[in-house]
Amino acid sequence: MKEKAKKQKPKYGIISNCLYMVKMAKKADALRILWHIFLLVTSAVITNLCNLFIAPEILKRVENKSEITELILTILFFTLPLILLSALERYVNTITLWPRVNTRLEVVYAINGKMADTSLPNFESTEFKAKAEKASQAVGSNTDATEAIWNVLTDIFINVSCFIIYLLLLTNVEPLLIIITLITSVLGYFVNKRINRWGYDQRFEEEKLSNELMYISQRGQDIPLGKDIRVFSMRPWIEEVYGKSRKLMDAFVRKGEFIYLFTNIIDALLSFLRNGVAYFYLITMVIKGNLPASEFLLYYGAINGFTNFIISILDKFTAIYKQSLDISRIREFIETEEPFKFEEGKSVNKSDFDSFELTLENVSFKYPEAKDYTLKNVNLTVHPGEKLAIVGLNGAGKTTIVKLLCGFYDPTEGQVLLNGIDIKEFNRRDYYKLICAVFQKFSTLSVTLAENVAQTRKGINKEKVLECLNKAGLSEKINSLPNGIDTHIGKEVFEDGVELSGGELQRLMLARALYKDAPILILDEPTAALDPIAENDIYLKYNSMTQNKLSVFISHRLASTRFCDRIIFISDGGITEEGTHESLLAKNGKYAELFEVQSRYYKEEKGGMLENG
Repeated sequence: MKEKAKKQKPKYGIISNCLYMVKMAKKADALRILWHIFLLVTSAVITNLCNLFIAPEILKRVENKSEITELILTILFFTLPLILLSALERYVNTITLWPRVNTRLEVVYAINGKMADTSLPNFESTEFKAKAEKASQAVGSNTDATEAIWNVLTDIFINVSCFIIYLLLLTNVEPLLIIITLITSVLGYFVNKRINRWGYDQRFEEEKLSNELMYISQRGQDIPLGKDIRVFSMRPWIEEVYGKSRKLMDAFVRKGEFIYLFTNIIDALLSFLRNGVAYFYLITMVIKGNLPASEFLLYYGAINGFTNFIISILDKFTAIYKQSLDISRIREFIETEEPFKFEEGKSVNKSDFDSFELTLENVSFKYPEAKDYTLKNVNLTVHPGEKLAIVGLNGAGKTTIVKLLCGFYDPTEGQVLLNGIDIKEFNRRDYYKLICAVFQKFSTLSVTLAENVAQTRKGINKEKVLECLNKAGLSEKINSLPNGIDTHIGKEVFEDGVELSGGELQRLMLARALYKDAPILILDEPTAALDPIAENDIYLKYNSMTQNKLSVFISHRLASTRFCDRIIFISDGGITEEGTHESLLAKNGKYAELFEVQSRYYKEEKGGMLENG
């Protein structure tokens, strides 16, 4: 990874990234930023000229023994514009703040949109997550690239304009002095550019170390993990792992500090050479009597300003180079290639077909970077209106089949077909709309129960919400809440929020799937957190829940599969048994063996309870 990082160059250059920010400003309706930049540049140029000429002109009037009135008018001629321009600069800086913030927020919106819409293979990729982290860091505050770049561009235009004007003023100065000043400044620029390039090249190593530290720190603060940390005395182990990662990060930082220090020493030596030559030349001219006091003051200020503008220009180019690197990271993240078709795919919705059939045709699948196949040459058809159960031991590939049917992954080999059409041809977002699902891992938002079920805040059909909650077995819980379905979930945002148990949350997710009312229903361990009585209650309603739907059901509790039309047993990366609950028991194979183990456990548990009773 390190060698790869050294060879990789940023995809976009400075000009391209500046034009990108102009494009984002246009989207945010904030192009007036460019007008503000023009005003600030004009104001700054005039201000610098006033500051340059005011002292020499006053001294010139004194040398010429001008009248006091002329002296006062000269002072006013320069000071009044300075006062007005200072007020203009403050005003423009104030009114330009919000457009710049809006432009940055437009970039934030693009980053969040990519995170929300990207394909699951990207979302689960470590490399993609690292890119996302860096992109988010680059828009975290108004000092970051997407907002600060406008300040840097303004400063560049100001310094370049003043540099040209001062260069014209110094046409009578020794050309060698200007050449030495230019050469030393340019050398300093390339030295600084080199160190910034080193930082960009090492970003993958830095990202890896930062992600390790962040992950360990978050796990140490994780509330659910808090019980394990205390019961299993995990604190010393976590501290040891964190300490090792911290030492690696410290070593990386020290290496960078040494390189930066060496660069700063070179830059200081170049500055000493540049300024020493300039001051020696001016002082020599004064001693020889070739320069009057007023002109000495003018040239002294001009040379000093000229030098400062060169340094500032190069510094600002270094700054915009760094900002361009950050913007390039953002763009590279936003433009991360998607493995699926979205808008460019065929449109599909549930009104396009009278019924739905899903097929796995010669499907083999291996997770990215995995050595072995999880599934190998699987053929399966789920017929319209059929209730299919998928069972098997942990790690057999049950959830992987669901991910393939849902279109979260494409098979490594073979095809997933919807009514005979490869789902790769469809707009994948349209395809997702055909599916409602309850997965093993789920999340809720700190909003109301109704909003969690409907997954929206607008146009909620509350009667339908109540109906789905009833089917999911949450009616009694809802009736016990002070605000019913308008009660908030969780206490992270609302003080009056309620905490639901694991089983209640699972029921809530089932209600959410039912509310969506899609033609394909996927249930991946939908009752894992429920007790057997509650689970049986759900299964009694299972037929009504799956009416006229193609449904796929995963469960570890084989007793639940008797409600399904067909059961497939997954092992060794494929389908080893298939049939109804009764026919599979009659085969006396792996399914029957696993069912016997589970039923024996329940019998022993029941017998023990009776004996203790």
